[in-house]
Formats: sequence, structure tokens, C-alpha cells
Amino acid sequence: MDTLNLTGIRAYGYVGALPEEQTLGQWFEVDLTLWLDLAPAGASDRLDDTYDYVAIVQAVQTLIRTIRCQLIETLAAEIAQRVLASDQVAKVAQVRVRLTKLTPPIPDFAGRVAVEITRSRQPV
Repeated sequence: MDTLNLTGIRAYGYVGALPEEQTLGQWFEVDLTLWLDLAPAGASDRLDDTYDYVAIVQAVQTLIRTIRCQLIETLAAEIAQRVLASDQVAKVAQVRVRLTKLTPPIPDFAGRVAVEITRSRQPV
């Protein structure tokens, strides 16, 4: 199985357990790894035979901007669901989502907080 990696997808959103996070918002960054068969695209050199990563980048950014929830785990799960639910020609068998809160409001903490989940397409 092949992989397609999308890194550094950023958007400003309102996800967090603290009231300030829900009203002031903050920056999030997403890295995606998609497992799918890229052989058809490699053979044809046609965009129609691969996964349209422009569309998924835009979908992830829109989701971050519009979702309202408390946990980054919830946002990561929603992103994974969107990727797996896509009806594009190149079907994603599995996705790994790494969602990073770039500036968590934790006193005396200059680091980042991230969650990483892996989800697979359910057999039909």
C-alpha cells in the first residue's frame, strides 16, 4: 500500500475546554498520512486517478474553522472521518491524523500539545 503525506495544514479554530479557547480561538496544525493505491495515477499521470489533496486540505481547514467542540480528540476524529468518507476515485484505506494545538493556554508551558489517531475504512 502506498502513502500520501500532507503536512503543515494550518487553520485558526475554536476548539478547547477553556472558555477563552471557545471565544478567542487559536492556531491548529494537521499532518495527514493517507494509505491508498497510487499505482493507477503513477501509470496514467492523470489527476483523475489519484487523491485530490487540494480538496482535503481545504476541507480540513474549513472543519477547523467551523467546528465547535472541547477536545482535540473530537476534531481529529472528525478529520479522519472526512478523509475516509471521500468518494474520490483513489479510495483511502487508512488515515493517520496528527492534530497539534500550537499555543495551548497552559501557564509556564511553551510547548505544543498533539494527538495522533489512525482510522481505517470500514469494509462494505
